[in-house]
Amino acid sequence: MRPHAFILTLALAACTHAPDPQDATDFVDTRALIPDLVVEMRYAGHENFVGRPITGYDAPVCLLTQRAAAALANAQKVLAESGLGLKVFDCYRPTRAVADFAAWARDPQDQARKPDYYPNVDKSQLFALGYIAERSGHSRGSTLDITLIDLTTGAEVDMGSAYDLFDTRSWPTDQTVRPAQRANRLMLQSVMTANGFRPLAEEWWHFTLNDEPFPETYFDFPVARRSISRP
Repeated sequence: MRPHAFILTLALAACTHAPDPQDATDFVDTRALIPDLVVEMRYAGHENFVGRPITGYDAPVCLLTQRAAAALANAQKVLAESGLGLKVFDCYRPTRAVADFAAWARDPQDQARKPDYYPNVDKSQLFALGYIAERSGHSRGSTLDITLIDLTTGAEVDMGSAYDLFDTRSWPTDQTVRPAQRANRLMLQSVMTANGFRPLAEEWWHFTLNDEPFPETYFDFPVARRSISRP
């Protein structure tokens, strides 16, 4: 077995035994708390960089820790005052899904969605460039991928690049997008940071709760419709 394959095996084995939340109320379906939140869970369907539903996404549900969901609800209220709202593309992500991404990234034959999601990047470089990783903060339950929408029309606000585009164009500070698009990214970032989230330098859509309740725990229960009480 090659060294990197052995290391990956150990990492995946460790992730496989990640626990379920200690209490069912640790995680909440965000739509129970934010009824007007638009949920478009890309990894539960075929419109994503792999081109199929990802392992562990059994339902198109946005699960987050109670603390992250409450902070997101506050951000939604602030945006609503300006006629804007939020759409989520990904929330809690089980470690088995992260392992599915890693396995796909190591298969050089599967490049069906390259033109749409990584047109300027060689697939062999996805790990080295940080687009695919062995672990994801999403598995801790307080990280999410989002964009802005117009509440009246439901249309997404123009951010200058598509969600999950593996390219420097997706950096929030990228200078190749138009000023208005960069301003939209800044608006999203400002609202989210004001409500307790931190951004990611490489993805305008990615935010993590600063005071996340499980900073060292990577969960592996599937994304499914759960009997979770509203806070």
